[in-house]
Amino acid sequence: MELGLILGFLGAAISVFLSGIGSAKGVKVAGDAASGVTAENPELFGKVLVMQLLPATQGIYGFLIGFIVLIKINIFGAMTIPTVTQGLSLLVGCLPVGVVCLVSGILQGKLAASCIGMVARRPDQSGKGITMTVMVETYAVLALLASFLMVWFAM
Repeated sequence: MELGLILGFLGAAISVFLSGIGSAKGVKVAGDAASGVTAENPELFGKVLVMQLLPATQGIYGFLIGFIVLIKINIFGAMTIPTVTQGLSLLVGCLPVGVVCLVSGILQGKLAASCIGMVARRPDQSGKGITMTVMVETYAVLALLASFLMVWFAM
């Protein structure tokens, strides 16, 4: 297998793996808080579920970039073998979404857990909790856009 192709696949894998780990950890942390609140007050399930799900988007962003890399390599047709430079460009292009979504998924989960605690005490404040939790998402979206542009123009 060509080195450029291996580097491209490595980039796609890093994008999916790192962002997926961040999302899984974030959703778990928020889920721990949500399950405690729901056990005490089952009517709050819908409100806390939204906050628990927010860290899951980082995994979607990483998957999207990984999929775009596979499209650029044309894995679903007559495969285009990237040069080493192109493969390295694909790999580097995957790093922003992988690394930022790893960190932001975990941090968003921690913030969501805090906001879920707020909703346990003041259910009418769930909109504020969602808004605070979404603010962390901004950086994941910026990383997604940066990775998209770098990967799209790598080949």
